[in-house]
Amino acid sequence: MEATRQRPALDLDTYHPPFRHAAVLGAGTMGAQIAAHLANAGLTVDLLDVAPSDIGREGPNNSIVEKAWKTTQKLSPDPLFTKRVAERVRLGNFADDFARIEKADWIIEVVVERLDVKRQVMKRISEHARPDAVISTNTSGIPIGEIASELDDDFRRRFLGTHFFNPPRYLKLLELIPTDDTDADVLNRVAYFGRVHLGKGIVVANDVPYFVGNRLGVYAMMGAMEYWLRGDYTIEEIDTLTGTLVGHPKSATFRTADVVGLDVLKAVADTLYEKAPNDESRDRFKAPDVLNELVKNGALGAKTRAGFYKKEGKSIKSIDPASGSYAEPKESSLDVSAIKKAGSLPDRMRALWADDGRAGRFFRRTTRDLMGYAARRIPEITDRPSDADRAIEWGFGWEMGPFRTWDALGFQTVLDDLREHDIALPEWVDEMASAGHDAFYRDGESYVPGQGYIADARPADEFGLTAIKSDDSKTLWKNDEAALLDIGDGVALFEFRSRSNSLGRELMSGLMECIDKVENDGDLRGMVIGNEGTNFAVGANLGEVAMAAAGGMWDMLEQQVAGFQQAMQRIRYSPKPVVTTVHQKALGGGCEMVMASPHPVAAAESYIGLVELGVGLIPAGTGSTRLAALASRRAP
Repeated sequence: MEATRQRPALDLDTYHPPFRHAAVLGAGTMGAQIAAHLANAGLTVDLLDVAPSDIGREGPNNSIVEKAWKTTQKLSPDPLFTKRVAERVRLGNFADDFARIEKADWIIEVVVERLDVKRQVMKRISEHARPDAVISTNTSGIPIGEIASELDDDFRRRFLGTHFFNPPRYLKLLELIPTDDTDADVLNRVAYFGRVHLGKGIVVANDVPYFVGNRLGVYAMMGAMEYWLRGDYTIEEIDTLTGTLVGHPKSATFRTADVVGLDVLKAVADTLYEKAPNDESRDRFKAPDVLNELVKNGALGAKTRAGFYKKEGKSIKSIDPASGSYAEPKESSLDVSAIKKAGSLPDRMRALWADDGRAGRFFRRTTRDLMGYAARRIPEITDRPSDADRAIEWGFGWEMGPFRTWDALGFQTVLDDLREHDIALPEWVDEMASAGHDAFYRDGESYVPGQGYIADARPADEFGLTAIKSDDSKTLWKNDEAALLDIGDGVALFEFRSRSNSLGRELMSGLMECIDKVENDGDLRGMVIGNEGTNFAVGANLGEVAMAAAGGMWDMLEQQVAGFQQAMQRIRYSPKPVVTTVHQKALGGGCEMVMASPHPVAAAESYIGLVELGVGLIPAGTGSTRLAALASRRAP
């Protein structure tokens, strides 16, 4: 199979004009949510769908698109940043409003998954689109190249696949699928906009069925289901073994299927079985009878309140594949308490690999199977194992993809086990081992078959802390809970390293010390407060507070509160800029730190709040002061 032909440029030498006006054609579940997220990013969006008369129905011409958009605005989690964002989306229909796309600089087709329909829509687009407009399709089951094959060279040059994952606001993955004709500048422009303005992780995939993320993720889901259908494990046990224990979302396998929709899962599996005849493992994608029956009976998952799971009163029951009825969870002999105590995710995985109980057997069998399958799909789906990892990490919410997991367990350990169990592997894995290589990742590089180790380069406007922390000369100061790092250009970064990024006494005293250091160092121009943790900060270390209170150490507690307040004021009034970069949760003291910062920079997905009232306290780290000051400013 051919490897990926193009990859987006990572430098910033070329200016990529941002998209300002988009047209989304098709207001189904994905189309409407893509339109919502484009509006989140500040675009004006025309969301169009068919008029009822186009499909033999009666009703006002905008009735289909209006119903779809109304449904989208009620979804949970919310696809819109704020309610006002909806004002940027203008509804219309193909019969009356198709000419509106003449104003769009990006046109995204998201109509029904039929090649003939998509070709008809593309022909209409070619008649109205601006000569410089980018055109893309969000299809995942139809070859991208076939959709525009009947149109002229100029159209095909501006055409590519842009596969968003559901829900588009929250899942990071955006797969880009250029064709043989796609212009490199078009690919670079979409990649840059997706990364910088839409907050996406970009993976370039080959034009094969379901590309990278779904090809591997659905294979893993269907494989886990086989153990349930054989009666080896219950639904609940499999969701325990494929959830947070192994770094996957808490929805695990069956709850994820319910959230995605069993009709969607079945459609993906059916299409993969049909469209991938040369896949030696295609039988994995045959939908089992129980899935077919659930879809046939309208039990489609969360959207119908019944799927693999069904809530009845206060009880959550699961489907019995033999009887087709819902039953209470069976008593389980599965014990993963020791695995949970093993520590970090790599430690838990190694503990599972070594476990001789039911948990270990499931983990080894499913992990071996997925690793072998992922290796066999390179370079069919993408030429880089690292991109396969990114696709499943960003698209399915896994902390570690199959090749990163392989490294964590030990390259040779896994390879020996795969060979012992006759798991088929491609030649490139044997060539890699024969060359003496013992990891897919090393020192900022990743292994690419036929090329060896190449730099796993980041875009020029991004940097990660891992590489910086690996250079001891970049650490300017540290204690057990924080560090000050030299990130270049005369800027230092204060990184939280405490458990869950809680703000304890040692971290806060370190912050004061580091602000002093930055203020008194002529080579440092300012400081950034940031980290790459799951959350920016979960608030004060309540364990320290509780221990001090329980021991009657009120003086020490008062000193801690005063120290916290002083640190916040230093952030606020430092003569050198202190920039607070916040992402995900910033609770309690974390929120107060953001409020104190004169230069906060927040990711769109930031959840900031003073939660002290929940434990019977009031904000004491200057949060109350700043709320009062804000109220005073707004009062007139």
